[in-house]
Amino acid sequence: MSQSLARALDVLDLVSRGVRTLDALAAEVGVHKSTVLRLLQTLEERGFVRRDSGHRYHVGPAVFGLAATALDAQDVRAAASPALRALAAETGQTVHLATYQDGVVSYVDKVESRQPLRMYSRIGLPAPLNATAVGKVLLAGLDEDERRRVVAATPFERFTDRTLTTPESLLDEVRRSAERGWAEDHEEHETFMNCVGAPVYGPDGRVAAAVSVSVPNVVLPYQDVLALVPALLAATARISAELGGSAPVAAPTSTQERTTA
Repeated sequence: MSQSLARALDVLDLVSRGVRTLDALAAEVGVHKSTVLRLLQTLEERGFVRRDSGHRYHVGPAVFGLAATALDAQDVRAAASPALRALAAETGQTVHLATYQDGVVSYVDKVESRQPLRMYSRIGLPAPLNATAVGKVLLAGLDEDERRRVVAATPFERFTDRTLTTPESLLDEVRRSAERGWAEDHEEHETFMNCVGAPVYGPDGRVAAAVSVSVPNVVLPYQDVLALVPALLAATARISAELGGSAPVAAPTSTQERTTA
């Protein structure tokens, strides 16, 4: 860990414990006031500390937001765990749980398949918005303005010949995914892998997470992966109920419909 980062974390910890003034913080950390001031200015710019009218420092809103996000993700993971493991056992395939925060979709849980061929994914890693089923599901759960803002900032890295590489194509696919209630990754991130994903709803009726089933195409052909959608939707419905949420009522759409990239 770098010395500056370590000192910044020490300063933040001290502020959280009630050390309020620049002089007191410098004395506790054991460095010159100018060094602590630079650290405080950076923390204040990022919202991790705030300064009141008396030039005393307090924990900032970013800390509470970070804690709330972590708790929310942990709550979703705990609620989803039994259904994820049951879905993996039923299908024999890799199952992911992902959440969204500030333009980033991250994997928060994973149940490995019984297959020897494994995905690159790992808990804590981000999922590309333009090339994963969970990314499309979570984009579909955003308000229209935020969705367009996030898509406009997406780097659109091309992973395979099927990867969506423009904002318009991604927004169209997200819209289709929202209408039918599930999304797909048809060899868009890895040439040998197909995935289907569906939303988990929280008590506020909004999308709280996404669950996906990922299958190597040497194990199941594309159409057979689509046939796993009913089991996936049953699992996400159980998780939503565990969280106190439920999916909105929508007209059923055939899982045999193939989307265009």
